[in-house]
Amino acid sequence: MRADRQDTPRSRDDATPDLRLATEETTPQEQELPRDHSQAILEAAKQVGAILKRAGHRFALAGSVAVYAHGGSSRLQHDADFCVLPEDAEAVAASLREAGLDVRLPPEDWLLKTRCFDQDVDIIFELAHRPVTVDLLARAEELPVDSVHMPVLSATDVLVSLNSAFSEHHCDFGAVLPVARALREKVDWGDVRRRCADEPMPAAFLFLLERLNVIEPDQPSADRWEQP
Repeated sequence: MRADRQDTPRSRDDATPDLRLATEETTPQEQELPRDHSQAILEAAKQVGAILKRAGHRFALAGSVAVYAHGGSSRLQHDADFCVLPEDAEAVAASLREAGLDVRLPPEDWLLKTRCFDQDVDIIFELAHRPVTVDLLARAEELPVDSVHMPVLSATDVLVSLNSAFSEHHCDFGAVLPVARALREKVDWGDVRRRCADEPMPAAFLFLLERLNVIEPDQPSADRWEQP
């Protein structure tokens, strides 16, 4: 026989969930980690981008999150990347620390590292062995990254940076091929060739894109394939 249930009045404290006011300040480390890895990287990029915007720093989003902002895959890889000027690196690090993020100096002398939402965030001041410049940041496009608008490297500069990074020790064409396919309509391929094609590995990747009909061949390449 089921016992009679006695309803006891609940206090207001018991009935109301423990919510934080939107005005209450929390550091990025205190906020709840998104369950999805790609979403966690995206949230980290949004958080750091918002910090840099509020502080008035010159910067541009790079890497896989920049590809996403241009319409590429939402399956983000590894970390979030931001480009800043070399002379602004210390000021950027100070702003991140003021916002509650730890900033560390890795052995590499061309970037700073931090973590947000338990994701790595790289603050880069040398991109593909070349210093970040005012001109590079000036070419960035203001794009929405999920719900936050921020400067994003142009699609052409994204491809130049990825292509220029190829070397005999790092030559994973398969990772960059989907990016080239996704962004091909937004990229100035003539500019990519002018800036990359003198090096053998970047030139090989451009040749692969031509043979796969991802991009149109340049005139010298077309001449090579003409029959006498």
